[in-house]
Amino acid sequence: MAKIKVTKIRSAINRPIDQKRTLEALGLKKMGQVKEHENTPNILGMINKVSHLVSVEEA
Repeated sequence: MAKIKVTKIRSAINRPIDQKRTLEALGLKKMGQVKEHENTPNILGMINKVSHLVSVEEA
């Protein structure tokens, strides 16, 4: 399965709790932090929910 890199580019301050928890579930806590995930429908759904806070690129 393909890998994708997810980078947190915006703060979670003043965001709904579900978006904050989605970022934590993706493993993103600090600004600029990068995590690598498998390209699965579950991960893509989580990324879609917080797409305005993260940047995604193919790994």
